[in-house]
Amino acid sequence: DVQLVETGGDSVQAGESLRLSCAVSGLPFDQYAVGWFRQAPGKEREGVLCIDTSAGTTYYADSVKGRFSISRDNAKNAVHLQMNTLEPEDTAVYYCAAEWDGCSATYWNYWGRGTQVTVSS
Repeated sequence: DVQLVETGGDSVQAGESLRLSCAVSGLPFDQYAVGWFRQAPGKEREGVLCIDTSAGTTYYADSVKGRFSISRDNAKNAVHLQMNTLEPEDTAVYYCAAEWDGCSATYWNYWGRGTQVTVSS
């Protein structure tokens, strides 16, 4: 079975940093793009960042440019989302997803269950 497990969510103060991780199993990890998405209370889910099989990065959300970065470790089947200078508007459940079709995919087949990030002002 394919599994994606997010870890690293926490409650922090504005300006602090967090590093989320997504552990992937059950698929050929180095052949899949991995994206991070988030859903804030009362809002639709939105894309944040994606990393493709060549470690190229795609930003889906302009609001995180300059603050968030993404990396992948193919040896450990993991993707990390480094979030710096967090803002209250970053509060959301963060999900990772995997897709063979790359960061331009319009449908993502595999999802984790999410990890909560709460940023207080």
